[in-house]
Amino acid sequence: MKILTVSSANMDFVMQTGKMPASGETYITDGSYSYVPGGKGANSALAFARLGADSVFCSAVGKDANGDALISLYEREGIDVSFIKRCEDTPTGLAAIILEKESAANRIIVFPAANHRIAKEQVISALDTEPDAVFMQFEINSDITLFTALEAAKRNIPIFMDAGPADPSFPYSSLEKVTLFSPNETECEILTGISPDNFDLCVKAAEKLSEMTRAKLVVIKLGGRGCFVYENGHGEEIPSYPIKKVDTTAAGDAFTAGLTLEYLRCKNIRRAAKYANAVGALTVSKLGASSSLPTADEVDAFISERGIDINE
Repeated sequence: MKILTVSSANMDFVMQTGKMPASGETYITDGSYSYVPGGKGANSALAFARLGADSVFCSAVGKDANGDALISLYEREGIDVSFIKRCEDTPTGLAAIILEKESAANRIIVFPAANHRIAKEQVISALDTEPDAVFMQFEINSDITLFTALEAAKRNIPIFMDAGPADPSFPYSSLEKVTLFSPNETECEILTGISPDNFDLCVKAAEKLSEMTRAKLVVIKLGGRGCFVYENGHGEEIPSYPIKKVDTTAAGDAFTAGLTLEYLRCKNIRRAAKYANAVGALTVSKLGASSSLPTADEVDAFISERGIDINE
């Protein structure tokens, strides 16, 4: 199964701290900091590779130390990096992440930098590899996201979209042939004005998202509650699996990658959601973005050890 991800690549500057400082406050922490490969697109491309897909990544990084480190990682993980642009005049994207140790909640500021330099010619060349699906998010220029979606639709390539980060100005009505659209709770509220706090509100939000994007499937990520699946006018909550949270960074990216890959394999969104919940649970149990993404064997072991029947 070949999946083309057209999206972002960042180096994450992760700061673990006891609390979030108030405006104007200087807070000295006994926490730690580290540089971890990240970016929503890269997280997903890595997740696809570790879960067993043939992963192709179309993105852009700077000709700098961070860009070198990211490319080296992708190559070691078996990702096709042929369509990653190296930029001379702009640095690799950076995400500054403050992680509160007790709650595992995070705050993220993204500096896109090279992510805004992806070119249409790159996208065309990547699509020429004839992937089984195209996967996208909204952490790159919206014109490239829309261009990719329209070009994929022309070629009858299924389109899977993670709604993060939410972009209310994006021309969703221009999309065609979207198979799946998946926001988290915050993105859902930004895009629809509805916070999916209960089943009925999930249904209303999913209906609105379905109409807005014309997607065949809508899956709302509900954090610790699991996810809400909406297909053909019917909705269902798929509960999460209890696990100790360490860091929620990349969990949504990993979840939607797992959801996409398993759906392509089985064409059953309920089964795919249960599989994706396992992927997400394993991701939040570890620190970092790329470092927390599970392998297919780890997901299979988790499902087996928990006695989860994903076919129920």
